[in-house]
Amino acid sequence: MRIDVLGAVRAFHDDGTPVDLGGPRHREVLARLVAAEGRMVATDTLVDDLWAEPPDRAVGALRTFVAALRRALEPERPPRTPPRVLVTEGPGYALRLPHDHVDAHRFEDALARARSAPDALTDLEAALGAWRGPAYADVTGSAWARRERTRLEELRLEATEVRARLLLDAGSGAELVAELGAHVTEHPWREPAWGLLARALHRAGRQADALATLRRARTMLVDQLGLDPGPDLRRLETDILHGATTLQPPRTVWTTATRFGPRTTVELARTLALAGGDALVHSRRDRLAAVLAAERTGDVALTARVIGAYDVPALWSRADDPEQSRAVVEAAERTLTALGPGGPAELRARLLATVAVESRSADLSGTALTRAARAAREAEALARELGDPALLVFALNGVFLQSFTRPGLAAARDVTGAEILDLATRHALPNFAVLGRLIRLQSASALGDLDAATAHAEAAERLAVSTEASLVPVLTAWFRARATAARSAEPGGPTAATAAAHYRAAEDALAATAGMPGLHRGLFALALLGLRLLHGRPAPTDPALDWGPYRSWAQPLVLLARDRAEEARTALTSAPEPPPDHMQEALWCLTAHAAARLGERPVAARAATALRPARTEHAGGASGLLTLGPVARYLAEAEACADRG
Repeated sequence: MRIDVLGAVRAFHDDGTPVDLGGPRHREVLARLVAAEGRMVATDTLVDDLWAEPPDRAVGALRTFVAALRRALEPERPPRTPPRVLVTEGPGYALRLPHDHVDAHRFEDALARARSAPDALTDLEAALGAWRGPAYADVTGSAWARRERTRLEELRLEATEVRARLLLDAGSGAELVAELGAHVTEHPWREPAWGLLARALHRAGRQADALATLRRARTMLVDQLGLDPGPDLRRLETDILHGATTLQPPRTVWTTATRFGPRTTVELARTLALAGGDALVHSRRDRLAAVLAAERTGDVALTARVIGAYDVPALWSRADDPEQSRAVVEAAERTLTALGPGGPAELRARLLATVAVESRSADLSGTALTRAARAAREAEALARELGDPALLVFALNGVFLQSFTRPGLAAARDVTGAEILDLATRHALPNFAVLGRLIRLQSASALGDLDAATAHAEAAERLAVSTEASLVPVLTAWFRARATAARSAEPGGPTAATAAAHYRAAEDALAATAGMPGLHRGLFALALLGLRLLHGRPAPTDPALDWGPYRSWAQPLVLLARDRAEEARTALTSAPEPPPDHMQEALWCLTAHAAARLGERPVAARAATALRPARTEHAGGASGLLTLGPVARYLAEAEACADRG
C-alpha cells in the first residue's frame, strides 16, 4: 500500500493498481489520518475537522466513511477479521502504514537527512520530484488541510534551497543560476535563496552579477521591510569582494562532534552504519550515546523510537563489542518494562527485535539465550500482526541471529533468509535484500550446494553496487576462497597452496576494512586449519597465528601437531562446549577429531551427540567463509571412538 498526498490524494495497492477511495469526504478522512503520521485521531477531532458545523449524525457518517475506506484499502481481508491498515484505536482511528509508504513522510525524512548529510542529495532530489502540486490539493475547504499545505510548502521551499546548497558545496554552479533566479523571483523574502543565487553566479564566473544580486537583495529588504540583510548575506558579499577561499567547494570531513538530538543522532548513526567500515564502528558508539540521552529525557516513547530506529541488518552471531551490545539490550528491556504489555505494538516489536539482534548468540548462555530467542519470536509475531514489511524483516533478522541454538539448522535459516529476501525485494528494502542473499549464501554453503551459494554471492554483489554495501565483496571473496578450498580436496582440483593463497587474499581485504562485528579475529587461522584437515595434514603451528575466539577448540590439534599429546588431552578435556554461533559445527568437528586422535571416549560421545543433527552439512560452511569438509566425516570418527570397548 502506498499513499500520495503531495498533490491530489491518491492510493495504490502493492501491485501498483490505484485504490478507489470514494468521494471527497472519504479522501479527506484518509488524508487527515495521513497527516497524523500514525497517531490516533479521536472521533470528535475528525468530526470537527470534516465539518465546520457537524450534522446530527456526523459520527455515524464518519463510521460509514471509515468502513468504505477499509474495504477499499484491504479488499481481500476476510470477513470479521480486524483491519490492519485503518485501525480503531482507543476513542478514534489511526493509519498503520510503514512511514516510507507515504510520499509526504518520505519527503520530510529525506529533507531531515539532507540537512546534515551531503550524501543524501539523491534521496532529496527524488523526494522533491514526487511533488505533483500543492499538498492535499483536493482537500480544499478544511482548516487542517490549509495548515498542512502551508507547513509542507515551507518545507518544500527549504528543500529546494538545501538541494541547491548541497550542489554548490559539491562544485556545481552555472547550471543552478536559472533555477535559483526563478526561485528568488517567486519568493523574494527568503534571504537564503538570495545567497544561494549569488554563490551560483560567482561559481559561474559572474562576480559582478553575484554582487549585484546581493545589493538588490539589500535594497529590497531595506526599502520594503525596513530590515538590514542578515550576517550570512553580509559575510558572503565580503567574501566575494575579497575572493575568499571559503567560496570554493569544501572538502567533506565527517565528524561526530556536532550535537544533535537523540532521534537525529540515531538516524545519522543508522545511515553511517549501512556504509560499513569505520562508519559502522563510530555509528554504533553514537547510537548508544543517543539511546542513553533519550533515556535521560524520561520520555519512554521517544526512547523506544530511538532504540528501535537502528534497524541495521546484522549477519554475524558474535558481537565486536559485547559490553556495548549488552548496554543496548538492557536499555531496550528497561524501556519494554516501562511501556508495559499494553504499549504500542510497533514500539514493542522494534524493542523486542533490537533485543534479539543485539543479543548475539555466541556471547550468551542459559537464561540470556532463552530470553533473546523469546524476544525474536515475539517480535516476529507482532510484526506479522501489524503487516509492516520493514518491521517484519527487522524482526526476522533477530529470528535468524537466534537460530544457532544447536548444530544442523542451516535449512531452517535458509527459510528465514528466503522470506527476508522476498519481503525486501517486494517492498524496496535493498539493505535487507543484501542480508537475505548473504543468509542464503551461508545456508547453501552449509548444505554443500556451492552452485546455489555462488548464485547468491553474485546477486549480493550486484545489490551491493547500488546499496554501497562495502563489506559484501569482502565476504564473497571469503566464500570463493572457501569454495576453492573444497575443490582442492577433489581430484583435479586446485592445489592446497592455491586455496591458502585465496584465503590470504580474503584476509588481507578484510584487514583493510574496519571489519564486521565479531568477524575478523581467528578467521584466517581457522580457515588454514580446515584446509589442512581437508588434506589429512596436521594443524598449523605458526605461533604468529591469531586463533581469536577459537583457540580453545584448535589448541588440542595444535599441541598434537607439536607431539605434546598429554597437553593436548588436558586442553581437550578442559575446553568448553562450542558456543551456539556460525562456527559451532566446525568447533564440534575439531573436538570430535581431537577426541578420536586421543581416544577420549566421553568427549567423542558428546561431540557425536551434538553433530548428529548436522550430519548432512559441511563443517564451517554455515559461515559461508571457510570449510573443514563434511560433518559426516568427523561424526563417523567420533562415533567410532565412542563405541570402542
